[in-house]
Parts: sequence; structure tokens; C-alpha cells
Amino acid sequence: MKLRPLGERVVIELVEAEEKTASGIVLPSSAKEQPQFAKVVEIGKEILEDDDKKDQIKVGDKVIYSKYAGTEVKVGESELTVIKFSDILAVVVE
Repeated sequence: MKLRPLGERVVIELVEAEEKTASGIVLPSSAKEQPQFAKVVEIGKEILEDDDKKDQIKVGDKVIYSKYAGTEVKVGESELTVIKFSDILAVVVE
């Protein structure tokens, strides 16, 4: 199954957070902060048709998004989040 976002929404998949600190301390799951980095999986049609927005983001980009944004859904084995385009704060450029 696949999600197709409507309007100005984007489907993202969270990037796993590190389980160890730089000094080697293993963090329990309760101490870990929810990651705000994600990979773009799908983009809504309105974003792709908007001349100003279509070049800002593409499938496969890594993004930083607002802390409490989106709706989490489970599709098969994947845990995805559907967020508004305006909740994306930045694209990570490596």
C-alpha cells in the first residue's frame, strides 16, 4: 500500500535517532527525544503544480520539520507521518 498526500501535504519517514551519546552512553528509549529529521516519501499534487514550491523539495530529500507537526500512520511495516508543506523548516544539504 502507498500513501498519496492531498493538497499541500507531504509524507515523510522518520530517520532513526542515535541510541548512544558521543561519549558512548546508551540512552533508554524513554530518554531519547523524538527525531525531527525525516526523508520525504511522497509530495502532494498542489505542491508539484505550484511554480514557487515545486523546486524547493523533492522525493528523497532529508528535511527538518516542526516538533509537533503531522499525523502518524502505519502502512505495512513503515511508520510514516503526513505533514503540511508549511511545517517543513529546512532541507538538509549534505
